[in-house]
Amino acid sequence: MRHKYETSGIVLARSPFGEANVFVTLLTSELGLVRARTQGVRKSGAKLAAALATFAESRLVLVRGEEGWRIAGAVLEENWFKRMERAPARETAIRVSGFLLRLVGREGRDPELFPIIRGFFEALATLPEDADEPAEMLAALRVLAALGLDAGDIPGGVSAFSNPALVEARTARADYIARINRGIAASGL
Repeated sequence: MRHKYETSGIVLARSPFGEANVFVTLLTSELGLVRARTQGVRKSGAKLAAALATFAESRLVLVRGEEGWRIAGAVLEENWFKRMERAPARETAIRVSGFLLRLVGREGRDPELFPIIRGFFEALATLPEDADEPAEMLAALRVLAALGLDAGDIPGGVSAFSNPALVEARTARADYIARINRGIAASGL
C-alpha cells in the first residue's frame, strides 16, 4: 500500500493530457514543488475541478507511485484567482509563478517558497493596484533568496507584504531590480 501525504498546496500551473486528465504543478507547504496527475478533472461536474483550478489553494492528499505523484483528494481552501479581482493583479501573479517555475525547474523540497507565494497572492488580493510592482519585486527577491541566489537584506518577514516593506521596495526600486537581475544571472537562466 502506498503512503498518502496530506498537505496544503497552491496550483501554479496545469497542463492537459488525455481526454479529461491534467498534470498539475503544485507548490506545497511540506513537499515543495510537486507535479502530480489527476484523472477526470476536465469532465463536466468533476468533484476536484474547483480545488485544482489555477491559483487555487487546497488541502491535498497526494500519493507517490511508480509513475510519479497522483492527487487522491483535494478540498478548496481559497481561490486566489477569484480573490485577485483586478486583471493586473492576476497578470502579476502569473509572472511571478512563471518566474518561480523557471527557477526551480523540477520537483524539489523547498518548503520556504510556499509562505512567500501565499503571502504574495494575499497581497495582490487585498492591496491597491499601485502596490503590485513593489510586491512583485519583493516576491521575486524572496524567491531568489530562498533558492540561495540573493543574500541581501529584504524588508519584512518571509510572507510579509506590509506597507513599510512595499514603501522600501518602491524607494529602492533600482537596487531591487539590479539584485533580481544578478540572481537570474547566477541561476543560469
